[in-house]
Formats: sequence, C-alpha cells, structure tokens
Amino acid sequence: MIAPASPTVRRRRLAAELRGIRESKGKSGDTVAAALKWSASKISRYERARTGLRPREVERLLDYYEVTGSRRELLLGLAEDAARKGWWEEFADSLSEDYQQFIGLEHEATSIAIWHVDVVPGLLQTEAYARHIISSYSRVEPVAPGMIGRLVRVRMRRQQVLNRDGLQLAVVLDESILRRRIGDESVMYEQLQRLARECERPNLTLRVLSLDAQHMALGESFVIFGFGPDSDAVLQDVVSTEHLKSGFTLEGERETYLHRIAFEMLADASLDRAASRALILQTAQSHWSGARRRAHA
Repeated sequence: MIAPASPTVRRRRLAAELRGIRESKGKSGDTVAAALKWSASKISRYERARTGLRPREVERLLDYYEVTGSRRELLLGLAEDAARKGWWEEFADSLSEDYQQFIGLEHEATSIAIWHVDVVPGLLQTEAYARHIISSYSRVEPVAPGMIGRLVRVRMRRQQVLNRDGLQLAVVLDESILRRRIGDESVMYEQLQRLARECERPNLTLRVLSLDAQHMALGESFVIFGFGPDSDAVLQDVVSTEHLKSGFTLEGERETYLHRIAFEMLADASLDRAASRALILQTAQSHWSGARRRAHA
C-alpha cells in the first residue's frame, strides 16, 4: 500500500487556508507583504501554491494574523508536511513545475477520472510504450538519452498509485488509441495486452469510446482528481489538461463541474467494461499480432 503523503496537496490546502485567513481579516496581499517585509509576489505565489512556505514563515504569518489554539496547530502541522519532499522531487531537475504538481495531485487523489484521445494514459503504459512516447519529444526539442531514462523511470514509478488502498480510477479511451502506432507491432501488442489485464482491477473501470459511437467534439484529453471527505487534505476537485509543452490545472467550481459532465457523457457513450476489454483484445490480435505470427511461422 502506498501511504498518501503528498506535499503538493498539503501545500495547496495550506495555501487555501492562509488565503482564507487573510481575506477574513480584510487585508490585501500587499499589506501583508509590507508588514512582514516580504515581496508581494511571494504572497501571491504561496497563496496559489506555486511555492511553499517554510514552517517558520508560516509561524510569522500566524502571529501576524493572531491565529492561536487548535487551528494554529493544524496549520503548523500542514506546514511541516508540506515541507517534506515527495519522491518525484528527486527528479526535480528533469521535471517541469507543472508535471511535479500533477504527480503530487495524482499521489493523493482518492478518485481519478481520465479521458484520453491520443495515447494510453501514463498510469497504464508499458515501459516500452512510454519510452517511445518520451523519446519522440526529441523531435520537437532535443532530449538527452539520460533524461529520457529518468522520465521513463518517473512514469513507471507513478504507476504505484494503482495499488493504493481507497483509490477509484475511471478511464475512457478513444478507440483510435488502440490503432495508433507507438513503436513497432510488438510494443503495441504488449500495450494492449496490458490494458486488457488492467481491466481486471477491481478499483479500475476502463471503457473504450468506439469509433462507431456518436462523435462528441470535446477537445483535449483531461484528468479529474477528486479528494474525498475521508482524506486529511480536503480539497475541491482539480482538472488537469495536457498540452505539448506544459499542463494546466483548473480549480473553479464551474470548470470542474463541466469536465465532470463531459466525462459522464463520454462514459455513457462508451462500450461497457466487458465489451471494451473484448475490443482491446480483438484489436491487439487483428492489428498488432503480425510480428508474433511471423515469429512462430
């Protein structure tokens, strides 16, 4: 079991709590920054969880806000947790800030809903499939071979969350992903076999949106992270969209609600679990088993 202890999530909760305290006191960020002799940008960045605060800095803020008692203890505890490093921070020199934030959210979410239209999601990729995708980045921007290896290791380690108690994962894949060549036939065959095996996980619902289904123009792939009431770090849902060079997170209630509706529409239009698994295995055999047949001929 993976113990959920993401500094990213703790940092986001701490940022939200401190922002709420400042607003309840009727103070602007500039006022607080001036009083503590900090820059206004520092206040802005920690309230957006773009950077963390050291526990001693949180103490200064709480002194300024005159926060005492159990709430002060809770916030100082969050500050201590937020100051700890996640495993992915060992790879900080290889990972963008957006990607580190994404992994931190993934590490502690109690539910994850994924819609992918172009490739298999990272949590379900084989190592060979992941390596081909990551290697292809070098066609856009040079990537050193050592960097490729580190990024592959990060992607494989992320997959440990699949075994975490309490996580519920729902995935909808466009059928085109099953037919889109990444690497050679053997890479695709093994990747689809992996998807078929993952269909057996009790905490995973994997569905395929058939090419024969009514088309819905819903744009790019997205991931919805949910944080349930049993979590120590209660947060509203977070939506992440992936782009070529970076990712974006959306936290507004309207944005997350609209993405929830879109995901439900996609899931409703998709094949059920059994039919999805059958299509995955059928596509593996009809499109990607040629190399295996030739090897046994």
